[in-house]
Amino acid sequence: MTKHEQMQAFVRYYKRENKKTVVTMAEVARAAIAQGWAIPPPVSGEDRLAKQFADAEREEIRYDRKTTRPYRANLAMTQRLKDGKQLALWIDTDEATRSQMVLAIAKYREQMLGEAEIGTNTVNHWNSIHPDQMELPFPLDFTEEIQWRLNAPIEVRSGKTA
Repeated sequence: MTKHEQMQAFVRYYKRENKKTVVTMAEVARAAIAQGWAIPPPVSGEDRLAKQFADAEREEIRYDRKTTRPYRANLAMTQRLKDGKQLALWIDTDEATRSQMVLAIAKYREQMLGEAEIGTNTVNHWNSIHPDQMELPFPLDFTEEIQWRLNAPIEVRSGKTA
């Protein structure tokens, strides 16, 4: 059993023992520590700062000068190292070469597809174990919503109203 599988089993155990269906991971961690789980070593300041930089790059949105539409300022690409580990490399959308953009957008699209697949599986599972309930829909064609957002007034797109 992997460490994550052990942790998942502990969460189920904690919920069952405490008769809860909704928990925070902080309360689960406190219970695990109380039962002898080892506290992981602290993350180095350099590792924490690197993660903060990655988070900052991931969230930066810029606006196209001509259309005023938002776009991702920075994208991640991955490079596999000789030891099998993956290294995340960050590029600026405005400075990236076409080949860098092809790699980064392929990764971005793969992440979106992965989320769509697991979301579909999750909804299908819930629907199958609740046959007495109205099925939950999970449409994957976003064409209409995207067109609506692309054509919405700027105030609506930004969430600001007059």
